[in-house]
Amino acid sequence: MKRNTGLILALDETDEEKAIAIVNDVADLVDAVKVNWPLVLSAGPGIITKLSGTVDVICDFKVADIPNTVRLIVEEAVLRGAAGVIVHAFTGEDSLNAAVEAAGTKVEIYAVTEMSHPGGKTFTSLHAEEMAAMGVRCGVAGFVAPATRPDRITAIRAMAGNRTIISPGVGAQGGSAASAISAGADYVIAGRAIYEAKDPRKAAEKVCEEISDLLRYSRM
Repeated sequence: MKRNTGLILALDETDEEKAIAIVNDVADLVDAVKVNWPLVLSAGPGIITKLSGTVDVICDFKVADIPNTVRLIVEEAVLRGAAGVIVHAFTGEDSLNAAVEAAGTKVEIYAVTEMSHPGGKTFTSLHAEEMAAMGVRCGVAGFVAPATRPDRITAIRAMAGNRTIISPGVGAQGGSAASAISAGADYVIAGRAIYEAKDPRKAAEKVCEEISDLLRYSRM
């Protein structure tokens, strides 16, 4: 995945026409678009292919199943043009290995260490470092760590080495792009703050500026 701005758009819009219009509007400001089940279920899996012609698409399917089912889901995402697939790590090493093998060498697997909402502290955060260590053994490309809790990003970075960390929760959930990047994230993920805005492009520009200002200041 390219890294120009450090911003990934979480596109949970369910109106296909509007979703495509938003992507066309902000494509040069985002490094990828993350699609989840709401858009895929409303527009059909073909939306992955449509969007991939404009920008890299990460399928946020949070796959959590036995190895064979994981393999089938990842393979279908790959066939439709996905650049990355998000899977849960708590299902264990065999399922995570199946995801990595199905993705091949051109598609990136991102393993969830813990969720960005408050409930993420109930179970997943208790084992996040263990899951990150397992992800490293399995060869995942990167991890999902919450922008809403920057200290957890730092903890996962210590386990992840130079693997990519993408951080959801910026904007509507209260996370800060600057705080997430400072804590060790490579990309931040913002959704509602952009796609629900009256001017999505302006909202995306604001997040990009926050990241850019932080990086510029850190180089001084």
